Amino acid sequence: MLGFFENIEACCWSGDTLSFNCEEIMQSSIQTRRDLLKAGAVLAAASPFFARALSSAAQPARPKILFFTKSAGFEHSVVKRDGDSPAYAERVLKEFAGAAGFDVEATKDGTVFDSDLDQYAAFFFYTTEDLTQAGNDKTPPMSKVGKQKLLDAIAGGKGFLGSHCASDTFHSPGDRRKSQETPDPYIAMLGGEFISHGPQQEAKMLVVDSQFPGIGTQAEFKLNEEWYSLKNFASDLHVLLVQETAGMQGQDYVRPPYPATWVRKHDKGRVFYTSMGHREDVWSNPLFQAIVVGGLKWATGQVDADVTPNLLTATPQAIELPKG
Repeated sequence: MLGFFENIEACCWSGDTLSFNCEEIMQSSIQTRRDLLKAGAVLAAASPFFARALSSAAQPARPKILFFTKSAGFEHSVVKRDGDSPAYAERVLKEFAGAAGFDVEATKDGTVFDSDLDQYAAFFFYTTEDLTQAGNDKTPPMSKVGKQKLLDAIAGGKGFLGSHCASDTFHSPGDRRKSQETPDPYIAMLGGEFISHGPQQEAKMLVVDSQFPGIGTQAEFKLNEEWYSLKNFASDLHVLLVQETAGMQGQDYVRPPYPATWVRKHDKGRVFYTSMGHREDVWSNPLFQAIVVGGLKWATGQVDADVTPNLLTATPQAIELPKG
């Protein structure tokens, strides 16, 4: 480009027929050169900004997860806060889910469901009892409108995850030790409901679907946990892990094997639940963390999996409940 300006200058001063425009041409060319140099300086200064902008545009946004831990009933130690300090499960989830590419926002404030839910890719519940009541932990409850907004958001395509006591939430009306023909809408979304539990003990999980992300290739594994006895299973469950009841201690487990971890589609939404998660050492267990991360990735649509209903083949007698 500079050679172009030099040629113009030579032409003007050589007595060429265009020489009568020499001064005008020279002034124009000098100004143009100044403009180009100034533009080059601006672009050079701005290049780091554009590089960052392009880099940011190339990176997909991290899915945001709302971890809701309100306890209207019993408050588990893993979600009990010490003053303003985050609870154990809140800290651990932020660490391992963060490492897997998720941002986690933790709250016990039920009014969050009256706000904009579009910002969340999925909701993760570790809750107890009727969340529309202040209840045991005295934190602000969900409104009934907020509960419906949650269910509508999931039906509209958001993900939902529940751990352990998420099935001890919004109980269906009627006898808790019997199944209900019409479960609470939240329970219908989740796919199962807590009945009771016996003493903490080591028990066996049977792997039904080793192809689902995070489950692993082992046929079974043992874990020391507070195991839930469950009911009101949705007919379209895709069972991932089965509770092996043979040899377990307590009347709560005198029943055939039943689903313990599953997924299901709720209209356009994806739902994941695991009965595990009572103990701090379970939350810090890499096996549990891998299963939860697999659930997060599937529930937020980052990965797909075959979730064909298999309740009747995986646990054909799951409808049979403990006597008494």
